[in-house]
Amino acid sequence: MGSLVWGFITDFFTYETTKSVVVKSWSVGIINRIVQVFIITYFVGWVFIHEKAYQSIDTGIESSVMTKVKGFGYHHNNVMDVADYVYPPQGAGVFCIMTKLIMTENQFQGKCAETVDAFFCDTDKDCENHLGSILTNGVITGTCLKSENNSTGQCEIEGWCPAEDDNVIIKPMLDVENFTIFIKNSIRFPLFDVTRGNFPSTMTASEIRSCKFHPETNPFCPIFRVGDVLNYTGQSVEKLADKGGEIGINIEWKCNLDLDIHKCIPKYSFTRLDAPFAKNAISKGYNFRFAKYFKTENGTEFRTLHKAFAIRFDVMVTGNAGKFDTIPTLINLVAAFTSIGLGTVLCDIILLNFLKGADQYKAKKFEEVSDAQIEAFLAQSPGSQLSLKQGIKSSYDSGSVSLATSDQPL
Repeated sequence: MGSLVWGFITDFFTYETTKSVVVKSWSVGIINRIVQVFIITYFVGWVFIHEKAYQSIDTGIESSVMTKVKGFGYHHNNVMDVADYVYPPQGAGVFCIMTKLIMTENQFQGKCAETVDAFFCDTDKDCENHLGSILTNGVITGTCLKSENNSTGQCEIEGWCPAEDDNVIIKPMLDVENFTIFIKNSIRFPLFDVTRGNFPSTMTASEIRSCKFHPETNPFCPIFRVGDVLNYTGQSVEKLADKGGEIGINIEWKCNLDLDIHKCIPKYSFTRLDAPFAKNAISKGYNFRFAKYFKTENGTEFRTLHKAFAIRFDVMVTGNAGKFDTIPTLINLVAAFTSIGLGTVLCDIILLNFLKGADQYKAKKFEEVSDAQIEAFLAQSPGSQLSLKQGIKSSYDSGSVSLATSDQPL
């Protein structure tokens, strides 16, 4: 037991130092250099040049978006302007352009027959089975309403009457294609206190009114034609006007602040956000309801209900900014130099396990030196060395041993 404890103590209080063994082997040398070149190329090309790991990055972009829509269209034989078809009217980053409206006029509070086909009935009991349903236009009363000439009736509801019938066929407003969207976007990177806008401050009012955005010929124009935006997403007004849809306009800011600040410019991309549901039979497109309220002369309230099918636009702002910083540069340089040592690890694995003469390499790479050996060495005459086997030469580097491939047994 005592010997085990003493052995543990002596093993614990030991010191390991690196011993260099120069192996003159073409195959191992080539592998070592290839691995080192690959690692250096990765850090220089990808980490430093592409990913700009020498920079401090600010991803907390602060953004403000303002929008305006312009254009006129015909719907229900009426001329529609911005106040009629844009919702909400505040000009925020999320807005809708209505393409089709189903209006139910002169609705008063009362009781009337439901218009949804799922609520046909023969008796009151059929309607009682629907009590509490939320799929109706009002509260089911449990009464089956029948006209004199029909044996089948409709369940009675209590609410706004007459009930909405959204199965009517209405031609959508295709003039939406020529409407224009003005987008004003300002951003700030708080880490560097840098602010930018999505169009040059030198642009005049006349230049803005006359331009149209194009990703190649006019990338800084803030006026977007609706038809062009839909075309960039592979859609068209004819596809979206009837049922509606959701379109994303992404403004991406990727700024290298080591360069001129005027090179910090936005890049626009467009996508259809509801594409996963475009072919679904349920919840296809985009629609919503709103009402306009009025009062009669005697103070009774009534309303006009609108079911609007619309193209919804979401203006999204993303991005980051980078600037040279000493700390990330040093961290990644240390990581790069450390990773170069992976070539040595790989070569050691090959030498120790796969090449002939592995035992000889192990004997030269790993050597134990005891206190007794050190004392014996010091007792020798100055300038002498511990004996080396014939054929093994001492390197000029301190502590290095050169081992040629020809010295290894076949």
